[in-house]
Amino acid sequence: MDSMDSALIQMLLEGVRDTLYMTVLSTFFAYVLGFPIAIALVMFRKGGLAPSPVAYRVIDFITNILRSIPFLILMILVIPITKFIVGISYGSTATVVPLVIAAAPFVGRLIESSLLEVDSGVIEAAMSMGASKAAIVFKVMIPEAKTSLITGATIALATILGYSAMAGAVGGGGLGDIAIRYGYMRYQTDMMIITVVLLVLLVQILQSIGTLIAKKTDKRNRN
Repeated sequence: MDSMDSALIQMLLEGVRDTLYMTVLSTFFAYVLGFPIAIALVMFRKGGLAPSPVAYRVIDFITNILRSIPFLILMILVIPITKFIVGISYGSTATVVPLVIAAAPFVGRLIESSLLEVDSGVIEAAMSMGASKAAIVFKVMIPEAKTSLITGATIALATILGYSAMAGAVGGGGLGDIAIRYGYMRYQTDMMIITVVLLVLLVQILQSIGTLIAKKTDKRNRN
C-alpha cells in the first residue's frame, strides 16, 4: 500500500512539474510572438503612430481567426507542424507548440489592450520632444503600461494552464493527462478530484504571485 501511495504521489508530482513546464514555456514563447502582434496592431490602427488600414485589417483578421479556433481542434490541426518542430506529436514538449500558436493571438490582444490604456497625453509629450516611434513604444508606452502588462501576464498564465489541462485529452501530458487516463477512462473519481484541486491551486498560486508583483509596480500604490 505504501509503495502504491508513493507511486501515486510521484506521478502527481511529475504531473505538476509537466504542467508548469508546459505553461511557463508556452507563455514565454507566446509573449515572444504576442508582443510584435500587439505593437503592430497599436501602431497600424486608426490614430496610431503609423496608421495603415490594410496592414491593421490583415493582422486583426488573422489574430481573430486563430483566437476563434477551439484549442483541441487547433492541437490536431497543427500536428504536422508539431512533428516537424519537436519530432513527436504527443507529450509535454510537443504540447508547447499548439499552446504557443493558440496563446500568441490571445496574448497579443492582452498586450494591445494594456498599451492602449497609456495616457495619450504622455505619448503626445514624447512626440513633441521629437522621440522616434520606436522610442515611444519601448521607452514610453511599455514602461507606462507595466502594471497592466503584468496583470495581463497573470491572466495569460492561468488561461494557458487551462489549455494545457485540455491537452491531456489527446496525450498532452501533465495533470490533464492524469485526469483523463485515470479519472475519466478508469472511472477513478478520487484521481479526478485530486487533479482538479491541484490545477485550481496552481492557478491560485500563479494569480497571487502576479497580483503581488502588479501591486508592487503600480505607481498609484506608492506614497
